[in-house]
Amino acid sequence: MTETTVRVRFAPSPTGYVHVGNARTALFNWLFARYHGGAFVLRIEDTDVERSEAQYETSLIEDLRWFGLDWDEGSDKGGPFGPYRQSERKDIYAQYATELIQQRRAYYCFCSPEQLEAERQVALKAGRQPRYSGRCRALEPEESAARVKAGEPAAIRLKIPEGAFSWDDLVHGLTSFSGDVIGDPIIVRSDGNPAYNFAVVIDDHLMGITHVIRGDDHISNTPRQLAVYQALGWPAPAFAHLSTILGPDRTRLSKRHGATSLESFREMGVLPEALRNYLALLGWSPADGKTEILSDAGLIAQFSLDHITKSPAVFDQEKLNWLNRHYMKQATMARLAKLSVPFLARAGYIAEPVPNPTLAWLERVVDAVLKNLDTLSQLSEASRLIFEYEPCSPSHQAIMDHLLNDNGAREVLTAFIPQVSEPLTYEKFREIAKAMQKQTGRKGRELFHPIRVALTGAESGPELEKLIPIFEEGSKLSLPHHVKSCTERLREFRECAGIG
Repeated sequence: MTETTVRVRFAPSPTGYVHVGNARTALFNWLFARYHGGAFVLRIEDTDVERSEAQYETSLIEDLRWFGLDWDEGSDKGGPFGPYRQSERKDIYAQYATELIQQRRAYYCFCSPEQLEAERQVALKAGRQPRYSGRCRALEPEESAARVKAGEPAAIRLKIPEGAFSWDDLVHGLTSFSGDVIGDPIIVRSDGNPAYNFAVVIDDHLMGITHVIRGDDHISNTPRQLAVYQALGWPAPAFAHLSTILGPDRTRLSKRHGATSLESFREMGVLPEALRNYLALLGWSPADGKTEILSDAGLIAQFSLDHITKSPAVFDQEKLNWLNRHYMKQATMARLAKLSVPFLARAGYIAEPVPNPTLAWLERVVDAVLKNLDTLSQLSEASRLIFEYEPCSPSHQAIMDHLLNDNGAREVLTAFIPQVSEPLTYEKFREIAKAMQKQTGRKGRELFHPIRVALTGAESGPELEKLIPIFEEGSKLSLPHHVKSCTERLREFRECAGIG
């Protein structure tokens, strides 16, 4: 690396949500900038007028912040090379397009869409790669200028010289495209909007971008961009093209594979640090080739383009779940309780805003079920036995029948239930259970399983040591879905079972 300050950019189009492939691209740019002490720029490429929407720009900024990335310059915070939104830079693009026209490195094209489509079909039928024929290239500049002045619609095309366009890709190595297969690309459309490959070159140059790190679906764009750099007499940045992310079936990752956007992973209850760690390992590996759990500091300290692989990376949801479980265990219960609120609110178990006493109680709830969670979206189902208790419901009938057909279980519950009074602490519960052991001669599962079913309505679940305080404290809170205390539960069970 030279002494030149590293400057990289992430330049999404506000036409939809941030896909994990784009999120990985943003992450790699961020890691590269932070490793080299350089600048990470967020630029909004909104020249696609029909599809770009302000709401998508707002959501992508929110998603990137949730993801844990920060940027040094951008549309939302400004910087020395703004504006950072392409729709606000049209005069800049027009200036350079005019220069290229005047230098005869570009020309006006008056071909209609119908003419261009007819050319395309002829090439396809002949088995050739479609490319512009160059019919307007030979027009005299004076004639073209007069036709434009008269109001005739015209695009602007760049003249592609003979020869090849080559670059030493930092991932793929030496890469080359013949100019013959490119044709003369449009750099400004007839409506005055710049084409992507024109605007991106001007933006990258004027913003001092030193390295362009992006997906390998942009490889075919690179020769066209190199042609623009050449025409304007500017040096090109270094290019690094990242491999594609595939689904388990080794096709390009898409919605049919499940969650694919930052928003969808956020809604699943995946922690951002888990997703950052996982995406960093898709197509990149640390120096030792085996470490899998890496903090942001660890990722930054080790990140290098040298360790990016050329081959596609396969998205593995189970691997992400494994990392997410790790990071949830590392998180504080206070943080997880706050993050759990939207999921429990959607289930109707709590109401927002949540008062502090309820948040403190939710810490107990999360702690009780955490070991069974892959993501926080599973919390409402995992904690259902806390919020819902209907022993006589049809869904519990099979459990009830199995339990009550056991005479030993009936004996335990007949002795146990009358001994329970409010409030029930776990210490008091242990005293009663110990007495029941002496009275019935039953111990271990034979003793505690019937009690568990009676208290929870389920045959398995969190430890009673954690559940009993949760039931007791939760019953005192004002929740939209009342949590029943131990005595309330046992009273309902006794009435339903006809014992005690």
